[in-house]
Amino acid sequence: MDNENTAVVQGTTSVPAGMKSKKELRKEEKERMKKFHVSTWHIITNYRNYKPEEKKHYRYILGRRASSIVWPIFRFLILFGLAFVVIYPILYMISCALRPQMEMSDPSIMWIPKTLTFGNLEETWIAIDYPKLVWDTVTVNVVCSIIQVLTCSIAGYGFARFKFKGKSIFFAIVILQIIVPTQVILIPQFMQFRYFDPFHICTLLTGAPVNLADSPWALYLQAFFCNGIRAGLFIFLFRQFFRGLPKELEDAAYLDGCGPFETFVRIMVPNASNSFLTVFIFSVVWYWNDSYVSGMFFSKSNTVALMVSNLYQTISAYYSPTSTPTGVPADWLVWIESGCLLSILPILVMYIFLQKNFVEGVERSGIVG
Repeated sequence: MDNENTAVVQGTTSVPAGMKSKKELRKEEKERMKKFHVSTWHIITNYRNYKPEEKKHYRYILGRRASSIVWPIFRFLILFGLAFVVIYPILYMISCALRPQMEMSDPSIMWIPKTLTFGNLEETWIAIDYPKLVWDTVTVNVVCSIIQVLTCSIAGYGFARFKFKGKSIFFAIVILQIIVPTQVILIPQFMQFRYFDPFHICTLLTGAPVNLADSPWALYLQAFFCNGIRAGLFIFLFRQFFRGLPKELEDAAYLDGCGPFETFVRIMVPNASNSFLTVFIFSVVWYWNDSYVSGMFFSKSNTVALMVSNLYQTISAYYSPTSTPTGVPADWLVWIESGCLLSILPILVMYIFLQKNFVEGVERSGIVG
């Protein structure tokens, strides 16, 4: 059936009569730009001849054109500088770990070794007993991270949704956890767990306080009571996220007969899955890289961070078991860099698989924006 309002072209999409195609519109736009566009060189050469209103207009045009050129260059330099700061140590670490020790003193080698070898990684793997080391780290640090995520999420939910006496004071304590350095309270914490005796219960039962200084329970209890590494920041992140969720979700759950805890488990936790994952990754990374707090409570190098801090002594003792280690750390650099590479490998693998959810959680947790 004919239609006067449309023009049908065989092999193309129907275009209403009176409307122009995209090709015609682009052509008209180019002609309009040629007619009204004034080049930068023309503005500069004829600037003196313009009226004051025209000068003001063309100054604005020049500023816009300059910013469109300068800003991408400036952004590239910033990103390139940040990437160089982050990637340079990793590239140097890989380069040293995959070359023989004799090539460390070869001035002709900058980045790419003449001979690639995985022997350094294998020897370091054996020297530090890598499987047992990772397992010990997981049983301490990852368990602490799981406990801390659970307890901090409950605390953050309470600060976000409930009103109770002393709420401002308790939240001020949370802020102090973020502000006050760990070094200020670490010695009192050590003494508390070295002579652990809450309300003198241990003395009553065993006759003496319990020593938890060289036990994972020292870190487990801190995480359970929201006093682990960066716990204040995690509580704040959960509080910000739960405050952003609609109040109607809780009201609907209460109408269906759910209590506060059931509402948190069945309604809030599923909606905050990305935030839980984000906080968990942050906690794992901070616990994994921590040697200061762990070194205070543990006398043996049974975590990755403590192993890295004592890596020179571990490697040199492995190659000189019957004598006092001699030389400088540079003599053992290929094995030291191999140990550092092995220490960050689990974190890199975890981040590669969880990158998408991690970025989404960062966007929704109040860290940016």
